[in-house]
Amino acid sequence: MFVAYNKISEDAKVWVYPSSRKFYPNEIKDLEIKIKTFIDNWKKDDENFTASYQFLYNRFIVLVAESEPSIISNEDIDKSVSFILNLEKEYEITLLDKMNVCFKQGEYVQYKDLKDFKKLLKNKALTQKTVIFDNLVSNNYDFKHFWEIPIEDSWYNRFL
Repeated sequence: MFVAYNKISEDAKVWVYPSSRKFYPNEIKDLEIKIKTFIDNWKKDDENFTASYQFLYNRFIVLVAESEPSIISNEDIDKSVSFILNLEKEYEITLLDKMNVCFKQGEYVQYKDLKDFKKLLKNKALTQKTVIFDNLVSNNYDFKHFWEIPIEDSWYNRFL
């Protein structure tokens, strides 16, 4: 069942899906309806299951699901991945490629493949203070506190 994001605990499971491009303004309302509908039907037979989402920077889809008292099974995860794959097809974007890096450059969010990101670091186009999005966070607490961090504080610091 869909609930407001502020009702989700810090222990909730998080999946971050960065889009290969910003969503266009005319896509956002429809996209958010699809995400909410998916969440409402994700584990429809489990009345204890609650989940929510965040849609951030017109680029990131963040699914958040309570793992207790309900259990999130592999089948449930497969359903969410299938939903994300359908969004990829419909909007002609990439959401599941974890070999891409998102970071802030001024007020803009950039999306680069890892190879290009390393070149930017090597050429000093980015600094250790550049804010990076760590899309590998796994729970809501880490999402809130460690998703947007300077490169120097992230696992990407090994490329500095």
